[in-house]
Parts: sequence; C-alpha cells; structure tokens
Amino acid sequence: MEQTSEKVFKNRMLILFNVVLMTFMATLDSSIVNVALPKMAQQLSVSSEAISWVVSSYLLVIVGTILIFGRLGDIIGKTRIFHFGIVIFTIGSLLCGISNSFILLIIARAIQGIGAAGAMATNQGIITQVFPNNERGKALGISGTFVALGSMAGPPLGGLIVDSFNWKYIFLINVPIGIFVYLLGLKILPKSQVTSKEKLDVKGAALFTISIVSLFMALIIGEDYGYMHPIILAGFIIFIVSFIIFIFVEKKTEVPLLQFKIFQNRLFSLSIFCAFTSFIAISSSTIIMPFYLQNTLKYSPGFTGIILMVYPMILAVVAPASGYLSDKIGSEFLTFIGLSLNSLGLFLMSSLNEYSSLVTLIIYIAIMSIGNGLFQSPNNSLTMSNAPRNMLGISGSVNALIRNLGMISGISIAVLILYSRMSHMIGYNVSDYVQGRDDVFIYGMRGAYITAASICLFGAALTAFRLYNKRRSLSRDVKQQDDLS
Repeated sequence: MEQTSEKVFKNRMLILFNVVLMTFMATLDSSIVNVALPKMAQQLSVSSEAISWVVSSYLLVIVGTILIFGRLGDIIGKTRIFHFGIVIFTIGSLLCGISNSFILLIIARAIQGIGAAGAMATNQGIITQVFPNNERGKALGISGTFVALGSMAGPPLGGLIVDSFNWKYIFLINVPIGIFVYLLGLKILPKSQVTSKEKLDVKGAALFTISIVSLFMALIIGEDYGYMHPIILAGFIIFIVSFIIFIFVEKKTEVPLLQFKIFQNRLFSLSIFCAFTSFIAISSSTIIMPFYLQNTLKYSPGFTGIILMVYPMILAVVAPASGYLSDKIGSEFLTFIGLSLNSLGLFLMSSLNEYSSLVTLIIYIAIMSIGNGLFQSPNNSLTMSNAPRNMLGISGSVNALIRNLGMISGISIAVLILYSRMSHMIGYNVSDYVQGRDDVFIYGMRGAYITAASICLFGAALTAFRLYNKRRSLSRDVKQQDDLS
C-alpha cells in the first residue's frame, strides 16, 4: 500500500514538473526577447518601433486565444489541448530561430503565441485535476512560481544568450526542451476523457478575440502615441462595443464560450480581481526598475540584471512554502498578508532617490517579493478550488487572461504616470529619460510607485474582506452547532 501511495505521489510530481516546465518556457518567451530587440532590429533592418512587435504579436495572440483554448480543454480534454500547445509552441520556436526576415519572424511569433495560449489555458486545470485538496495549494504555488520566474528571469537570461551567441538561440533553445516535454507528457499526463458533446461557441469566440485584441493593441500602442490619439480611442471604442455585444450573445447562447455563472461564486471572482491588482503592481515595478538602476544609479546592464534576479530568487523560495502553508492553515490569511507586504514594499520604493543605497533597494525589493510570494500560491489555490470541476479549463484560462491583462495594464499605467509627471515637472512633453535630470525621473517614478501601491492596497482590502467573511462564516457555523447540542 505504501509503495502504491509513493508511486502515485511521484507520478503527480512528474506531472507537475512537466506542466511547469512548459509554463516556464511560455512565460519566459514573453520577456526574454526584450534585451535582444536592438540587435534584431539591426540585423533585420527595421526600426526600433517596428521590432517591438516581436513582443507585442506574441502577447496579442495569447490574450486573443487563451479563453478559446480553455473552453476547448473542457470540451475535448485539457491534456489534449496541452499537448497541442507544446507542439505548436515548439514549431513556432523553430520557425523563429530560422527566420531571416521581419515578416516571417512576426508570423512565427504568432504561431508561438498560439502554442503558449494552449499550454497556459490548461496547465492549472490539469494540476487541479491531478492534485487532491490537501496538496493543491503547494502544487499551484510551484506553478505560480514558475510563471513569475519565467517573466522575471527573461531579461537577464536573454542578455546572457545574446552576449554569448546569436539572438536566434533565444528561440532555438526551446526546441529540444519542447520535444522533451512533449514526449514526457505523452507518458505521464492523464488521458483526456471526453465527456462533453458540446460545441465551441464560434460567434462568441470571434467577438471575444476582436474585443480583447483591440483593447490590448490600444494599451500597447498607446504607450508610444498617447492614449488620446484618435486611433487609440477608436481601439478602446471597438473593445467596448464588441465586448457588450459579446456579453449579450453569450447570455442568449445555449452553450457559451464563457459561462458567466462561474463568476456567481464570489470567492472565485474576488480571487480573480485580487490577482489582477497584484499583477498591475508587479509589472509597474518591472518596467520602471531597469531605468532607475541604469540611468539614475548608473549601474551597468550586467549588474542591473543581477539585482533584478533578487526578486525571482526570493519568490522561488517563498511561493512554494506559501502554497504548502495554505494547504495547512487556509489561504485567506496568507493572501491578505501577501498583498499588504507587497503594498508596503511599493510604498517604500516610492521613497527611493538618486542617493539611495543598494542595501536599502534590495531590502525594499525583498519585501515586495516576499509579499508576492505569500499571495500568489494561496490565491491561485482559492481561484481553482472554487471553480466547477467541469469548467477547470475555462477557469484556468480566465485566470491566465487576467494575469496578462494585469501585466499589460500595469505597464501602461506606470508609463502613463511616469512620463506625464516628468513632463509636468520639466515643463514640456517628454517620453524618455532626460539625461542630467535625475530629479525629474525620480518625481515621475514616485508617482508611478504610489499609484501601484494604492491599487495593490485596494486588493489587500478585498482580501481582508474575504478573510472577515470566512471567519464570520466559521463563527456562525460553530454557534449553530452549539445551539444544536
């Protein structure tokens, strides 16, 4: 009996390893190319503005298709969609690595994005299906750690590859790993059991893709052209109109793409929104910190990369431990402490200036990282544990969609506040670091961090409300039992 139990546990851990390795690759490829963009632009003979679409095309395809793949996972099987994601992502990576033209590279990145969406949409559903309640928090915590590690380890790892090899190896390194993950997955992942005869809501899928892609394009392009530009405003209008139509269509469709009843579970909806606030905060800091380290504190790119690794290194330790604790003591208290610490760290970051010491900076980063690590694992566990068993695919994809939406929104908000405050202080419009005026950047950075901290603090308040409701409910249950006895 013990041997059987040990074998089951080892198999679960292998499944977790298989899933998080693919998850790591998919999230890594959203940020690893950033440091290679200047060299890519030079070799492909395109402008800096055009080459940014190597990043944007990948993200746009993910957010435009992730909900569709989540729904397909519920219809034809999460494992089947996950395998599909691995294959397409690996093919896309190979095509990126052999592309010699800008257009082909963008097409290859879009293919990569389709594969990444398939994997991201189903990974949490597979973990939730495989792991029992008393192990789920730890497993989802490890998964969440690899998501964060992939996002944050991209720039330093990409810099190392670009300095040592050709930029194409950023993509080609995925190919052998992708083949390994696919072959291992064929052997160990649970077989897809198709119990649903439902069909994909094509009309809803089309409307959702139009709405979400127009929103993300407006957010991304708005960073360069300004959010009051007519084209950007048109993008927001298309998003609003198409999303309203999407809601009406979904309510009238017998088997919709997104069944809104999953949001009737208040704990699920609250967990999703808290995750949104946390990723706004994370990405706000991620976009500002490299400028502060290199332009204000005058650190080299290499040393900047080392400092930026502090966050994911601490997160890699704290998040699994937090997931383990959530299995033992519950998730609500940990999410409240986590977002509160994250908010504190962001407020402290707003106090930095051109004379701040490295030790002070690392302490503040550590506080943010510990807070994020304490929050992510329990919140993922709450989200997926409160999802209906027949909707794990769509629930996981909603969670992943919110994560990407939070990251893009955080970057857009941080950039908007940073440069608007800088422009206000210096007296004319700026959209870049003003050399010799570190005080101007510090003024803008302070506003961006205070905004991010305030958004995160609002999320902490919601987790406090969730914790209060949980304790009140427990207290009421205890009282009812006492009355009966």
